[in-house]
Amino acid sequence: MPSNITAGADEAGRGCVIGPLVICIASIEQDNEKELITLGAKDSKVLSPSSREKIYEQLKKVCKFKLIKITAEELNSLMKKHSLNEIEALKIAEGLKGEEFSIFYVDSPDTVKERFAKRIQKYGIKLKIVSEHKADSKFPIVSAASIAAKVERDAEIEKIKQELGYDFNSGYTSDPITIDYIKKNLGDKRLQKYLRMEWVTIDRMKQRTLGDFED
Repeated sequence: MPSNITAGADEAGRGCVIGPLVICIASIEQDNEKELITLGAKDSKVLSPSSREKIYEQLKKVCKFKLIKITAEELNSLMKKHSLNEIEALKIAEGLKGEEFSIFYVDSPDTVKERFAKRIQKYGIKLKIVSEHKADSKFPIVSAASIAAKVERDAEIEKIKQELGYDFNSGYTSDPITIDYIKKNLGDKRLQKYLRMEWVTIDRMKQRTLGDFED
C-alpha cells in the first residue's frame, strides 16, 4: 500500500562551535499538509524564539518529529573521517531507516544540491528524495523540521549555559561574545566537552594559546 506521508528534514547548529548539531525529520499525512501553512510554518530564521516555540507546540498536533542530536564529542570523532555534509547525510539516513514516505524533502548543504540526495541514498535509502537549497523556505514540511530543530537546539544550549554558569550567547563562530568566552576559557574541562575541537576556529585558538607560551 503506497504511503500518503510527506516528510522533510533540516538542521540547526551547523555553524556553531559550542553544543550539538540537531537534525529533525518531520512528517505529516498529505491530507493535513495545508495546516502547516495555517499554523505558521516557515523558515525558522525569520521567526523570533518565542514564535518558534509557540508554532512548534501547534505543529506537534499534526506532525511527527524525529530528532537526531549529534553532540560536540560525537562530531569531533566523526569529523576525523567524514566531512560535515557526509555526517549529516549519514545521520539523516539512519533516521530514515524503516520509514515509508511518499516523498522526502531535504535542505541541501552541498553546493550541487542533487549531490546531497545521493549521499543519503548510498546508505540504503530508497525513498524519493527532493534535495533543494533553501528548502526550509520552499517546502512547509521542511519549515516545520527547521522550527523543531532550532527550538530543540536552543534548549540544549540553555542547558549548557546553566551548567557552565555563563551566558555565551548563541554559540556560533560569527558571534563575538561566544568567541571571546571560548578564548578566555579554552582550558576549562567543563567547556571542552561541548566544543567542536575539529573546527578551524578552535584549532586556530589552540595554536595561538601555544604561541603565547612560546614567546
